[in-house]
Amino acid sequence: MRETPRPQGTVGDAGSGPPQLRPGRALAHTPGASGSGTPHRSDGRPPQTPRGARHTDPDGHPGTTPPVPGWPTILLGLPALLLALITWQVAAHGPLARADERLSDAVVRPNRFFELLADLGNVSVAVPVLAVALVLAARRSRREGAARWWLPSVAAAVLMAAVPAVIVPAKELIARPGPPVMGPGTGFYPSGHTATAAVAYGAATLLLLPGLRTAPARRALLAACLVLNLAVATGLVVRGYHWPLDVVASWCLCALLLAELALFLSRSRRRSSSRTPSRRTGPS
Repeated sequence: MRETPRPQGTVGDAGSGPPQLRPGRALAHTPGASGSGTPHRSDGRPPQTPRGARHTDPDGHPGTTPPVPGWPTILLGLPALLLALITWQVAAHGPLARADERLSDAVVRPNRFFELLADLGNVSVAVPVLAVALVLAARRSRREGAARWWLPSVAAAVLMAAVPAVIVPAKELIARPGPPVMGPGTGFYPSGHTATAAVAYGAATLLLLPGLRTAPARRALLAACLVLNLAVATGLVVRGYHWPLDVVASWCLCALLLAELALFLSRSRRRSSSRTPSRRTGPS
């Protein structure tokens, strides 16, 4: 079977059109071009198409840099709005605050079990858990050769230290009385135990999650964080240490803090992975 002869151009046609790239020539000189699915150019520069210039996340999955627009707004906007609504109702003793007090009267059952649950939000319990996570995360980052391996752990520690600086002035400003079980006194809004537990266990989860390679392990860590925080909230409300809205407001506030920490850790890991030199493999 004869091949169809290719038309031969004349001398005058040499500059009439752009040269056609023939497969298997320039692309074959770059590593990863054969069967890798990653476009390269023979001169070492990135391709001009947006898809070829797309970055990957720390796990190697396709992603965008900076993060997808909209997520920071969703993560920060909803808790901020709910926190503002609750604070307004508590300060003005509005309908929501009165309903909160009726709910508390219906669920309070002081006993030792719920007191122990509430104790999971003590500084003496939650902060040591975070300290262990700080050490483990720093060791993992250093072992992986991260440029600033200490930065994620320091950021989480600073966030934990900042919790009293945020909670205490809010307690004094709102000056909400506590449930009847607690007797006279003010300064129960927002809940400090809830904030301590949420930031300590939440920050520990954010630090340890990238080091877990399997989905079941990640789900177990997230479930443990959720169970611990729900246990603290249940203990505080049912024991009568706090009104329910005290706990919900602390959750909203800590959601804002942890969302900022998560974004910071994501950017830090992305910068660290971009500075790490890629391994060059010789010809086979």
